[in-house]
Amino acid sequence: MELDETDLAIVRELQGDGRLTYETLAQRVGLSRPAARTRVQRLRESGTVRVVAIVHPAVRALSASAHLAIDTHGAADQVARQVAALPQAPFVTLTSGRRAIMAELRTAGFGELERTVERVRALPGVRAVDSLVATRHVKDPYLLTDEPTVSALDDVDEHILAELEEDGRLPFAELAGRVDLSAGATRSRTLRLLEGGVAKVVALVRPDVLGMGYLCGFSLRVTGRTAEVAGTVAGFERVTFLSTCLGHAELVGTITAESFAAVRTTLEAMRALDAVCGVESWLHLELVKERYDLGPHTA
Repeated sequence: MELDETDLAIVRELQGDGRLTYETLAQRVGLSRPAARTRVQRLRESGTVRVVAIVHPAVRALSASAHLAIDTHGAADQVARQVAALPQAPFVTLTSGRRAIMAELRTAGFGELERTVERVRALPGVRAVDSLVATRHVKDPYLLTDEPTVSALDDVDEHILAELEEDGRLPFAELAGRVDLSAGATRSRTLRLLEGGVAKVVALVRPDVLGMGYLCGFSLRVTGRTAEVAGTVAGFERVTFLSTCLGHAELVGTITAESFAAVRTTLEAMRALDAVCGVESWLHLELVKERYDLGPHTA
């Protein structure tokens, strides 16, 4: 689907807040309310954009995560799809570089994380797996990095979250009918969940749709205080994801850019940091899976 500048402006607004009212959205992009509504519907019906709620990992008891670099015997495509079939793997890509596949795991504790890594190692076609255990998500385009301030959720809250995970723009009146509450009570509960950091409603869209089709993963070796370097790297405009981690590197992240030149410029800026003593990078060639509406699993 071909997007014009107005479509792109709408997508960017929904990436920041997927539940923006059509009236507010229209004002921000310079359209009438009906025109804004029509454009959003067209973007969603074409599959260009999905607007969904992403629940904070802590709420789903997903307290452990890791980044895997996977080498294969022979072709990598089928192996990547086997990894993507695991419910603990929200993100899987085919990549260039030393390893053919990169994946992210999120699990309910380190015991399950260990078992899931062992499952990946045992998959047919897997030659080797390098793991980086994440300690803190510093920057994430989809997840709230701060801990949620709402802790006790009842069955109605969970039902609301489940509905919004499928359609983040459900009107309060329709959502109320599905969870068997009044529209006012549903609105109050939903806002409590969103404002309390339990979930975030965002537009999921491929970076190439926004003219940012060059995705480069990287890992950094750091001397001194990792937190200080992480703060600097997270401030780079084209760094869209960053985690601190344990393993053969202290930081792992993603650059999303409009060209190879922009990727190179960002990598060079990292290499120029005094505290960075090593940089490894790889290109994401194909996004196999990106789905963050994950619940607790059994490994």
